[in-house]
Amino acid sequence: MSTFTTRDGTSIYYKDWGSGRPVVFSHGWPLSADAWDAQMLFLVQHGFRVIAHDRRGHGRSGQPAKGNDMNTWADDLAELLDKLDVKDATLVGHSTGGGEVARYIGRHGTKRVAGAVLIGAVPPIMIQSETNPGGLPKDVFDGIRKGVVDNRSQFFKDLATPFYGFNREGAKVSQGTIDQFWLQGMLGGVLALYECVHEFSEVDYTDDLKKFDVPTLILHGDDDQIVPIDDAGKLSAKIVKNATLKIYPGGPHGMCTTMADQVNADLLAFLNQK
Repeated sequence: MSTFTTRDGTSIYYKDWGSGRPVVFSHGWPLSADAWDAQMLFLVQHGFRVIAHDRRGHGRSGQPAKGNDMNTWADDLAELLDKLDVKDATLVGHSTGGGEVARYIGRHGTKRVAGAVLIGAVPPIMIQSETNPGGLPKDVFDGIRKGVVDNRSQFFKDLATPFYGFNREGAKVSQGTIDQFWLQGMLGGVLALYECVHEFSEVDYTDDLKKFDVPTLILHGDDDQIVPIDDAGKLSAKIVKNATLKIYPGGPHGMCTTMADQVNADLLAFLNQK
């Protein structure tokens, strides 16, 4: 396995395939780099260099007690790009990974970045408040924390159903996809997965989005049951200068898997605009 060690001694697992223009992927919660299988295979076969890592506390990376926060995750990504000397990269983030991409740009700028793609991403902020009345109530996220604490194995099996829209009429349910979601979730450390709930729900990425100065594509399903589009993708598209928003009719949160062909085509078209 390819790994590198961060400044604080944490081992980070990553994949680095191909030799063309780089595309760097940041995964969602509670997953790992494997969530990008469909996109990485497609793009490396189309001549791109594809890179994805397991966020600390997730997948095959180390599980430290400290650093399970978005600032550190963004800094880990920065260390990876520095280590690999990645230049002119397109950063692609799904869900919590969209927060990671936003915070990376907010903290480290775009000197290594040529473009950004946010897919079903959590920015600008998910939790409901006086300043964000369209957000989700705190008890929704308290319920997620309770699920992780009480029986995360069963919780992940149950969560996969709305994540991929398998609870919708006419949906083609894949037990293999559910099993893969469960496996990736169970590889993560319970501490990081618990603490990550705060990072994807209560962290405000508005100021990070305002610092985007590269072409940005925002993809979001209008039937996303995990990160509802009205308070996420649509708002981010208003904040990021000159962002392009593409809405997937009927698209679920996990559309990188269930609608992989369409996502891949849109990524390729965006990459080829450069």
